[in-house]
Amino acid sequence: MNRLILKYGRPVTVAILLIFAWVIFRRIVNGDEIMPLALAAVIVWGLGTPAFIFFWPRLTVHGYKKAILKHGLGQGPIPVNTLYAVPGTSSPSASHGSLMATGADDLLYIGGWLDLGNGPQVLHVPDMAERYFSLQFTDPSTSANFAYVGKRTTGTEVGDYVLSGPGWKGAVPTGMTQISSPANSVLVIGRVFVENDDDLPVAYSLAKQIQLAALRP
Repeated sequence: MNRLILKYGRPVTVAILLIFAWVIFRRIVNGDEIMPLALAAVIVWGLGTPAFIFFWPRLTVHGYKKAILKHGLGQGPIPVNTLYAVPGTSSPSASHGSLMATGADDLLYIGGWLDLGNGPQVLHVPDMAERYFSLQFTDPSTSANFAYVGKRTTGTEVGDYVLSGPGWKGAVPTGMTQISSPANSVLVIGRVFVENDDDLPVAYSLAKQIQLAALRP
């Protein structure tokens, strides 16, 4: 749906405005009063635009949740607090129904939905050997990305990160880095660079090693 909005949003908006202009023209031709119609249009536009801006990102994130937990990324549902690495790259020829069909042909995608209500999760990242990768963590209540783990932010060395929900006061084990989430629910989307077809098995092996496990007491 996001791809359709981005691709066809402008022509759809133009079509709606043309239809509205035609309605006003017909009312003028027929001698009808246009002020009530214009006032209604202003009210709808004024209220509808902020509502769309506020609700659409949240609906999109929750759409990802439903897709991940019920359908997965190609191999069936992905359990909560589990990361799944897509074994192949996406491309312009990928299925339009694919959750990760973005047109990029040099990335492997990783997806998962976290529930931190029962305690923190530990994210393990292997040594990526200077390979580009990125994991973004999104708060579904605001659709804002509140943290990143990846080459540009944390480097490519092996690392363990404690993902904790709001209000957690436990101790972070030595050698681990805490990432505090503003909500107990978190959307995780990851990307791992693939140089070429020969590099795909190596990249996929690394992507599969990016995993979650409950923090042990």
